[in-house]
Amino acid sequence: MAAAKRIRIDGTKSRERVLEAAIRLAAIEGLERLSLSRLAEAAGLSKSGLFGLFGSKEELQFAIIDKAREVFTQEVVMPALSAPEGAPRLRALCEGYLDHIALREWPSGCFFASVAAEVGGRPGPIRDRVAMDQKQWASLLRHSATRAAELGQLRTDESPAQLAFELGAMLTGADIVYLLHREPEILERVRSALDVRLGSGRTGGGEKRARGRARR
Repeated sequence: MAAAKRIRIDGTKSRERVLEAAIRLAAIEGLERLSLSRLAEAAGLSKSGLFGLFGSKEELQFAIIDKAREVFTQEVVMPALSAPEGAPRLRALCEGYLDHIALREWPSGCFFASVAAEVGGRPGPIRDRVAMDQKQWASLLRHSATRAAELGQLRTDESPAQLAFELGAMLTGADIVYLLHREPEILERVRSALDVRLGSGRTGGGEKRARGRARR
């Protein structure tokens, strides 16, 4: 009984170690071109041990996406949910995204922006999963923008759906440009644009999260 429990714990730890390495490699090589040999070497496993944990390359790809979503949720979404509804929460989501792409060590910026560009033109279950995650993020922005309108925090002529779309596109665009140049001014320009659209009140949590993650 104890031995079986230890095996399960060891298997879980090995799986997490593989996924941490897999996210980094997939950010460089892409999900489709991910080298299983390089991944096994990075995780300290054999290829057979790798397949023993995941069963197939597609199952591994789904697990990588799920792990990336877990990280994004912990670093961006959950802290923002502690902000008041409406414009403050919408701003916190945007600032959390900017912190995420600035401080994560993945070489692709936001994992989902990178993977979406890779699989967008390839119909199949991987593309469908990534598209679902993107829709959930867009829905979260749209819901917060809608609440901001309901609370009287937006101009009366401002469309919440259009605002959410523009903010999402701006964040993705900033991700791409920042990835190319790594200049902090790029993200500050986005924050200035947020001042214009959502007011100048910046959430304090973003700076705390930034300092905390920078120490990791």
